Amino acid sequence: MTTFSDSVADRLAAQAAMQRVPTPKAAVFQHRRFVPADLAAELIALIDRDRRPSTIADDNGDAYFRTSETCDLAADLPAVQRIEALLTDLSGIDPAYGEPLQGQRYAEGQEFKPHTDYFTPGGRDFQKYCALSGNRTWTFMVYLNDVAAGGATRFKALDKTFQPEAGKLLCWNNRLPDGAVNPATLHHGMKVRKGVKYVITKWYRERVWQG
Repeated sequence: MTTFSDSVADRLAAQAAMQRVPTPKAAVFQHRRFVPADLAAELIALIDRDRRPSTIADDNGDAYFRTSETCDLAADLPAVQRIEALLTDLSGIDPAYGEPLQGQRYAEGQEFKPHTDYFTPGGRDFQKYCALSGNRTWTFMVYLNDVAAGGATRFKALDKTFQPEAGKLLCWNNRLPDGAVNPATLHHGMKVRKGVKYVITKWYRERVWQG
């Protein structure tokens, strides 16, 4: 198992189907058709069954900042175990460093405005979320379905926009080489214009996950 140094990026880059975004600003990768259709369908069903309104850390007072729904996916579910195994095999990151898997559902008009996945050092909720397990390191996100219109993920600082595509994995390092957080990973889950978007997200931490 690897930890969170450049070895993770090296491992990802060595995968034949992996594409790295050509930018020095951040380590960002995509892998088309990473999740098979049957597994995606199982995960979508789980999200639909247990979804709830999404929340944010360091609430900024904007009630429409994140309008999606979220589902916490139990680790003992067969579909969850299957996708966790795929992610572990791909990244080499010890699963002990991972947060529990989450699913998100975006209906028409819903979005997640520009944000980072790391918790801002010195932010109001930083200690609450990072005292035990440290900050977030890598993000792995999979689009589970095609979307009729909208729903792209835009990294403005990288001048790169990823369109939803069933089974496609998008992953990135939230940190700079020196370990500091990387503001260039700011990204926008853009509004779904037509249809519904489903994704699953896996975040890894600096230390073993303790909640």
